[in-house]
Amino acid sequence: MPEKLKYPIGRVNVPSEITQSRRNTFIKEIADLPESLRSAVNGMSVEKLDTPYRPDGWTIKQVVHHLADSHLNSYIRFKMALTEEEPTIKPYHEDRWAELADSRNTPIEISLTLLDALHAKWVILMQSLSDQEFERAFRHPDLGIVTLNKALAIYAWHGKHHVAHITCLRDSKGWT
Repeated sequence: MPEKLKYPIGRVNVPSEITQSRRNTFIKEIADLPESLRSAVNGMSVEKLDTPYRPDGWTIKQVVHHLADSHLNSYIRFKMALTEEEPTIKPYHEDRWAELADSRNTPIEISLTLLDALHAKWVILMQSLSDQEFERAFRHPDLGIVTLNKALAIYAWHGKHHVAHITCLRDSKGWT
């Protein structure tokens, strides 16, 4: 499978140093995600929403619900890192979550609305944090110590990554 289908904007690349300016860019990208996602799925029929974005990939509907699930997990991880000393977080099987009924059968508006509210709250939280607070971290069983700076960079990329899955499919199918 071509790398471009799996990673349409490239793989995540977390800068070794995250300045306040770069952090502000990442926060803006997270703030903009709900509207970018709405725009990407705007006008899609149920049939189109049930189309995989790549061979053996999730459907567009599953991608939308995955973004809500994933970003909700990240928001909780931020709060844990801010209120506990390097808490060990519990990873989850996103592939299994995407197969559950709420990801396959729920109208996408539910997750789009959730993302609107979640990102509004998450952005308020992130904009309130000091440089030192962005250095707080959680322990991921597979990834080790993850600072909030790193998590911020990853999730800014994550949203754009999945929106690109949708927009690339739209472009390849000629869907307007």
